[in-house]
Amino acid sequence: MKSLLRAALCALLLTAGAVPAQAAQAVATAEAPPAAQAVATAQAVATAQAVATAGAAEAWTPPLSTRGRYIVDAQGDRFRLRSGNWDGAQGSWNGSGDRNDPATHHSGQNAHAIPLGLDRVPLPALLADFRALGLNSIRLPFSNEMLRTTAPVPDAAVAANPALRGRTPLQVFDAVVAALTDGGFAVILNNHTVTTRWCCGLDGNERWNSGRSTAQWADDWVFLARRYRDNPRVVGADLYNEVRRDVWNDPNWGLGDNHDWHAAAQEAADRILTEANPNLLIVVEGINWFGLPVDGFPHGRPTLTPARTLSHTLVVSNKLVYSAHFYGYTGPHHSGATGIGETSDLRYQDMTAAQLEQTLYDQAFFVSAETGAHFTAPVWISEFGIGADENGAAPRTWFDRLTGRLAGHDADFAYWPLVGWSTDAQGAPGGDTWALLRYDASGRRSGVLDAGDWRTTRWSGLLAAPGRTGPVPATTAWYQLTTDHRDHNASLLTRAGGDWDGGARKAVCPDGSRLTGLAHTGGRGLCTTSGLRAPTGGHTVVRDERYVPAGGDWAGGYTKFQCPTGQFLIGYSLRGERVSAALCAPARTALPAGGRTLWFDRSDNRPPGGPGGDYALGHYKGQCLPTEYAAGIAFTTRFASRPSPAALLCRPLPGPEGS
Repeated sequence: MKSLLRAALCALLLTAGAVPAQAAQAVATAEAPPAAQAVATAQAVATAQAVATAGAAEAWTPPLSTRGRYIVDAQGDRFRLRSGNWDGAQGSWNGSGDRNDPATHHSGQNAHAIPLGLDRVPLPALLADFRALGLNSIRLPFSNEMLRTTAPVPDAAVAANPALRGRTPLQVFDAVVAALTDGGFAVILNNHTVTTRWCCGLDGNERWNSGRSTAQWADDWVFLARRYRDNPRVVGADLYNEVRRDVWNDPNWGLGDNHDWHAAAQEAADRILTEANPNLLIVVEGINWFGLPVDGFPHGRPTLTPARTLSHTLVVSNKLVYSAHFYGYTGPHHSGATGIGETSDLRYQDMTAAQLEQTLYDQAFFVSAETGAHFTAPVWISEFGIGADENGAAPRTWFDRLTGRLAGHDADFAYWPLVGWSTDAQGAPGGDTWALLRYDASGRRSGVLDAGDWRTTRWSGLLAAPGRTGPVPATTAWYQLTTDHRDHNASLLTRAGGDWDGGARKAVCPDGSRLTGLAHTGGRGLCTTSGLRAPTGGHTVVRDERYVPAGGDWAGGYTKFQCPTGQFLIGYSLRGERVSAALCAPARTALPAGGRTLWFDRSDNRPPGGPGGDYALGHYKGQCLPTEYAAGIAFTTRFASRPSPAALLCRPLPGPEGS
């Protein structure tokens, strides 16, 4: 949305681990142009001092996962994303004029489809500056066009890193990824654009499937995730940046058509996790814009609000992260435009402190703040920023308030952008004043690490704010199942067994969970974490009443699909509204019998407090107690009655789970 907002020597050395970073710096400096050598040497001393002051890179063990609202490492310790957006590989051309003319590129910076700054600063010096900023992770944007570009980048584009000469943009990207991860940073790949041009207006990059199919988009993700799957510090896939309206059509969240971002994200995520790398975090951003920015017409920025009623359940649990972007001169209904496209809606920077806090909560922070819901997940504010030359009272106040909210919510964050120029190629002032780190043509640095940048105090305060550290205990997780438009089989064990009810719409809980709730209409269900399933896998498809024992009619006059003794519900299928089958899995231990009938065909029937959240808004729902497991589904086929789920058989859980 940046247009709307503002309309490998190092790799080889660090990968091999043959020499320390200081030696890599020395070699890179020695091979750099003479004018850059003195500056780079002096800057290396300064950055080394800054790194010493900031301390060594924090220790963490990949891969990353989630526990409730927190991201954790492989040891279960909190890993708060303190990130920067190192852009350039997604494209810098503004879309008109000669691509070779820097004036046609964003802020006069021709990135040549590689991360910015490699022409001015050796990679080790850049990484040292990133550490001095307090970063532990990098959001690394790319374009799909970049993946296919076969021409090598110009030598001038990597002048400060001569070992990268002759490489394609993707090969340079490889070297940057290797250098970052060998330097201890976590890398989250971000599909920012389709074509290699500046984002984010009406530029042909509005949706993940602009100019291509959703399957082709997912193919690219599988390709890239496989490319880095042996690098454990490549920790995440940020699926697509700022999904928004094109000239004719809006994106949506859950309508089931070709513009359904919820469904597309689910499809790509499951393919990445099953075909490429099951260890990656999957980052799903909300919808950035819908409608026409004209007063009197529907329009706005939904961000993550749709996740409250329709969230994602992935085939690998504890990998979902939601993200949102906030800039002061946009708003929940303001595009950020001035003149054409400007409306009378409030911008974020026009809001009072109370208004801004409530809006941020409603649009994003509820996802992490409201624990114990099907949508609960970490929230990563993966873009926010402001210019070093910003003198306006309202924008500065907004930045103060936003960084205060990020600190107060102990939020994960990523500043946009991390790297920029401070001069043009001829040495005249220019480049991107928003960048945290700015470099002139000789490699001299300015920005937040240096005196005189008004943002330094705010940035330092954000980094110094207290937050959760250390071990994060595992908590009960809740997962929503939806058969609105397609199957929702979140179980790898069940997938391995093939189609268990051909022609029906099927929903199955993720492995390591059990079905605990169903909606009377609408086809949605609720799962919760459970260690109940036997490790051998297997399942039973129940299509009739053969497992209802004599004298055990728990729903008189209704058809009952009941699990065999020793099994529990993990899924269900529908044909139209009618229940088609129940799916049951064997337990690892003996299961209590008995239980109670839970009716929900005439009203909601859920535990006090509604654990798991409203998983079927606008529909009657039934849900067993947290101390119970579901063992059967009842429905009716009487004339003029709905043949949808009407009751659950809820039985007490065994042992500690039932206490």
